[in-house]
Parts: sequence; C-alpha cells; structure tokens
Amino acid sequence: MRTRRMIHVLVTATAAGSLLAACSGAGGSTGSGGGGQSINVLMVGNPQMEDIAKLTKSTFTKDTGIKVNFTVLPENELRDKVTQDIATQAGQYDVATIGAYEVPIWTKNGWLHDLGAYADKDASFDKADLLKPMVQSLSGSDGKLYALPFYGESSFLMYNKDVMKAKGITVPEHPTWQQIADIAAKADGAEPGMRGICLRGLAGWGELGAPLTTVVNTFGGTWFTKDWKAQVNGPAFKKATNFYVDLVRKHGEAGAAQAGFTECLNAMSQKKVAMWYDATSAAGSLEDPSSSKIAGHVGYAYAPTQETKSSGWLWSWAWAMPKTTKKADAASKFMLWASSKKYEKLVGEKLGWSRVPAGKRASTYEIPQYQKAAASFGDITLKSIEGADPANPGVQPRPTVGVQYVAIPEFQDLGTKVAQEISAAIAGKASVDKALNDGQKLAEDVAKNYQ
Repeated sequence: MRTRRMIHVLVTATAAGSLLAACSGAGGSTGSGGGGQSINVLMVGNPQMEDIAKLTKSTFTKDTGIKVNFTVLPENELRDKVTQDIATQAGQYDVATIGAYEVPIWTKNGWLHDLGAYADKDASFDKADLLKPMVQSLSGSDGKLYALPFYGESSFLMYNKDVMKAKGITVPEHPTWQQIADIAAKADGAEPGMRGICLRGLAGWGELGAPLTTVVNTFGGTWFTKDWKAQVNGPAFKKATNFYVDLVRKHGEAGAAQAGFTECLNAMSQKKVAMWYDATSAAGSLEDPSSSKIAGHVGYAYAPTQETKSSGWLWSWAWAMPKTTKKADAASKFMLWASSKKYEKLVGEKLGWSRVPAGKRASTYEIPQYQKAAASFGDITLKSIEGADPANPGVQPRPTVGVQYVAIPEFQDLGTKVAQEISAAIAGKASVDKALNDGQKLAEDVAKNYQ
C-alpha cells in the first residue's frame, strides 16, 4: 500500500536521529500473563504521566506482580521514538502513549492491537463511560478501539485573575484573538518580570504547530483545501502566523523559541506570565498548590476565535499496544488499570483531585470531590472537548480530519519542518514570509500524493 510505504520511509528518516537521545531501561521480553513479569512502557513526560510512574509500583505491581519499566521522554522526542519503534517493528516497548493523529494511520498499517476487545471483557472498565469524542478519535476505520485514553483535552485560555483585577481587565468567556492581544499588552509587566502571555514557540508539529494551527483555522486559513491545494503561504495562513509571531515577540515569554507545553506550564504556575493558551489538561497542575504559586487564582476562558465560533483542539494521550509485543496479557492489564475509574480514584485520594487525568470519562465529572477541585475548569473543559469539530475546524471544507493537525502520514514531517522555520522567526532569525514560502513548497510536494 502507498500509505504504508510512505510512512515507513517517513518515520525512518525523521526518527533516525532520536535513538541516541532516548532514555535507557527498555528491552526485549517474552511470555504473557501476570505475576513475576515486566513490561516496557514508553510515555510522554507530562505531569499526569509522572504521577502514574510514581504510583504504579505500590499499587498495580503490588496487586498483579507485573513490574512496569517506564521510559519517559519530552514530547518531541517521544513522538520520534514511538514512531520509529512501532513503524519499524522494533518491538522494544509493550505499551506506548500515542494520540488521535497516529491511531487511524497506524491501524491501517496493522501496527496496533484492538484494545476494545480487552475492554469489553472487563466489566469494571466500563467502556461505555468513555466520552464519545475520545472513542471516535482513537478508533480505526473499522470502528474498533485501538487505544485507551489516559486523559483527554481540548484547548483554552488560562489567566491570572489577580493581575486582571489589579489592571481592571475583564477577560471575556469567549474572547477573540484581538482581545487577547490587547489584554496581553496591558498585562505585560503587571508584576516585575511578568510577560503578557505564553504561547508555544518550540519547534514541532505537536508543540508550536498545535496552537498555531488552531489560530490559522479561526483566522480562515488551512494547510490544504478540500481538493488538496496547499495554502501554507495563503493570505489567511500568513495573517494568522504573523499575528502569532508578533504577539509572542512583543508580549510573550522569555526564550519563547524554546518554550513548549512544559516550559509554559512552569511559567504560568510560577507567575512569570499573565495568560497562557494551551491544553485544558494543564488546569489540574495549575490548581495544585504543592507545585503552583497561582493555584486558586486562575481564570479560564474558551479558546480565542476570529472567524469561527470555536477553535479548541481535540487530543488524547492514550495507551496503545504494538502488535510486536509478546506480553499482550500483562500489557493489557496495565492499560485497563491506567485508564480505569479505579486509577482516577487512586490519584484523587493519593495526590489530590485536581490531578486526576480527566477528559476521558463522563463519570469523572459526577464525582463530588472532583467537582469541587475542578469547579473553576471542569465544566469548560468538558464543553470544549465536546465542542471540538475535527471534521470542520475552519471556515472551509477540509480534505481530511484534524483540528491542530492534518491526518495524513506526511504531516509529521511537514508540520515539524514548517514549525522549525516559524520558531526561527519567533527567535528573530528568519522571516515569516520565508518560513511560509518554504513551507508552501513542502506542502505542494505532499499534496501531489493525493491530487
């Protein structure tokens, strides 16, 4: 198949340089089942994953006898590593965190186990409780569930309520991007060293590329038209990118070109920025008083718009099991536990209810303790997830699905290369025009495969 051959070449090229950067600790294994075994899990280094790494030994391993060897990597490195391992059938990992972008592509290539079958056999898992947007985004074209959501997210605006009050600023519940730019200018310098806003500038299709593409969508732009005509240097795409770059350069965080999700989370939680537009999943960390100086003082608003009614993305970090694993039974037990109601309760009781990996189950939002802990962000998170529209995220028809990405194998390489040039523009080392003109040529080459 063309798609299989194309992505196989793509992942080999894009991931070859990532092997030396990967953490050690994973290795081949044989056998299946439960006690006395070990499985290798590769996952992204977000707060929720750091929590499960801490809790697994004293709970899951204690109960099942299955040892879990975690390899935790920054987002860009994780994407390269997991793609390289699964696409080349290396078989180094039994479980890996992937998302809505990878699932439909990889299932067509036969790289993932059907996890719905495992979930159906476990009555306590309650597959019917999973939010429909999560199930749809993690299912293959055959309707089967190929990844179990660990947490789900959309995107929204987070802001320091104390700063806004001191400045006499009212943040609208449904702001426009121009309103956000005006607020960022007023809030810049509100406290010593504080910048007006944090926006990702770190190169990568899932780092800078994610929020930027939502801005492109709502400004009327798109990567491709319905008939696969590239639009990367089109008027709307260019207007959105110039807006984003100008906003970051004028009022954004220090070292913006190297700032991704983790850096912006730290900047917001340590009161170094007045606002932050990013994943709804960040709210739990911001409201954790053990690590956040702004806990209890954060306001939330829907993702800013310009020409569309909504603009929030849709994503889930989810557990997937490569076909290469020789420990399917043990791996499935871990994944079912990690995405279960039982695990959510464990996090709430051990670490605090704001840190529950939410956004995947309807029942989560009915737990009294979670309702209290997430009073400021729970409802807007759920509504943002339910309101995201991967099929129609902009003002024109799209050739395929995806809010903050284009669901084709080539986008991993295309999106990253364009993001690298735009990141350079944020750093003042290149122009937006050059970045988009170069990106247009790359996009036109990709489009030829589909026209």
